[in-house]
Amino acid sequence: MADVAQLAGVSSQTVSRVSNGFPGVTEDTRRQVLAAMRELGYRPNSAARALRRGEFRTLGVITFSLSTMGNIRTLEAIATSAAQHGYAVTLLPVAVPTQDEVNGAFSRLGELAVDAVIVIMEIHLLDAATVSLPPGVQVVVADSDAGDRYTVVDTDQAGGARDAVRHLLDLGHDTVWHLAGPEGSFAAQRRANAWSDTLRAAGRMTPPLVRGDWSAESGYRAGLRLADEPDCTAVFAANDQMALGLLRALHERGRHVPDDISVIGFDDIPESASFLPPLTTIHQDFAQVGRLCVEGVLDKMRQDAAAEHGTTLVPTRLVRRESTGPRRR
Repeated sequence: MADVAQLAGVSSQTVSRVSNGFPGVTEDTRRQVLAAMRELGYRPNSAARALRRGEFRTLGVITFSLSTMGNIRTLEAIATSAAQHGYAVTLLPVAVPTQDEVNGAFSRLGELAVDAVIVIMEIHLLDAATVSLPPGVQVVVADSDAGDRYTVVDTDQAGGARDAVRHLLDLGHDTVWHLAGPEGSFAAQRRANAWSDTLRAAGRMTPPLVRGDWSAESGYRAGLRLADEPDCTAVFAANDQMALGLLRALHERGRHVPDDISVIGFDDIPESASFLPPLTTIHQDFAQVGRLCVEGVLDKMRQDAAAEHGTTLVPTRLVRRESTGPRRR
């Protein structure tokens, strides 16, 4: 810092103010100091800054899975938003969804010196009805049912599922079959519940639920079964990847989409517009979920107190493409 000050012709205090982004420095002086920093290859000592300020400019992220599209998109959005606020992200995957593993993850993140934690908790714990997070840590939870006890950000899963079912009913289909996600998933549970509730509210028959595991392969296996259901004219798949496998199975069985069976997905992954036919789906705003998670946990840190608990729902929207159409009588 002394070398930078000497080269720029300013005091070490001015260099400190520039490197920390503090006001009170003219633009000409700031440019002069930054030019000296570049010439000398100066980088502020982040470890010393953390000790001095008591913050590490790092957010911890705990997640149970890196294999699902939703988690990957949410994690990407969290990392992007954190970087925009000047924070790095430390990721800690948890192999087994148990309370002990969650506690261990928080302990490890404490050793890694993070300022706050975002938990992407998309599935139920195996050994507890609800998750319990350590006290004294600023936490925001994504995709969970812990809204009464913690700050939660989630997609409006139920609203999106209702829109999907109503879209198919409005096209004249007598009922809608559902290819659901895995039983332990919060998102799958909410989408399945909204599917059945919407059918009952419309006075329609509720077909047997068909279960998948989010993968295209499970959608393919389900599609082979649904292709043999003579009364199946419309299917709501709980994610786009299962819908992809479903489309392949229906094609192989000679069931045309949407002439014979309409198919709608959920997520609006970038590839869904390139399916054959292009997939009608429910768009999730993963970027907004990530932004709200980061902003929520930063607000908690700035307030140095627990913010209000509860769930913030990010709206979905229906994206109409060519895989859904009127029922042929």
